[in-house]
Amino acid sequence: MRERLDRQRYEAVYAHAYADLVRFVVRRGHPVEQAEDVVAEAFVVAWQRLPDLPGDLGEARAWLFGITRRLLLAKHRADTRGQALAVRIAGPATVEGHDDLVATSVDLAHAWARLSAMHQETLSLSVWEGLSAAQAAQVLGISPVAFRIRLSRARRLLKQSLGHVNSPVPAGSEKGYA
Repeated sequence: MRERLDRQRYEAVYAHAYADLVRFVVRRGHPVEQAEDVVAEAFVVAWQRLPDLPGDLGEARAWLFGITRRLLLAKHRADTRGQALAVRIAGPATVEGHDDLVATSVDLAHAWARLSAMHQETLSLSVWEGLSAAQAAQVLGISPVAFRIRLSRARRLLKQSLGHVNSPVPAGSEKGYA
């Protein structure tokens, strides 16, 4: 009976989080096939650590983001030692009749590229992944207060970069650590 309940809980978490985790990996520059492999590995870890899997679906999803992120970091360290994990945003799209949208997209892509990997990761967990401050903090292994500080700094730096797309960001201003 216990095995059946564990399996049902695992399958529910899988159904709830799988697509979000694949998008999470793809946004970090990996092809879909590779993303699916990384997510599959994350779910293997989740199965092996089933007693640690949170009961709440949202908390379990955040827990899996943390596992997936650590797997990506380990892969990245193996590929290129010591470099930060980059988060990518879509480049400019051609949308006929919407030049303002294309210009905004280009400005955002340039401003995003100027953020440190830490600030990109912070914004992406909050905005794209839809995690709460507590959940994102869990993914990063920091306190919720530290995450909120990072998020505030990241938002401020992105806003500044959007206002000054063509001017350089002062040295060291993007390296604020919380």
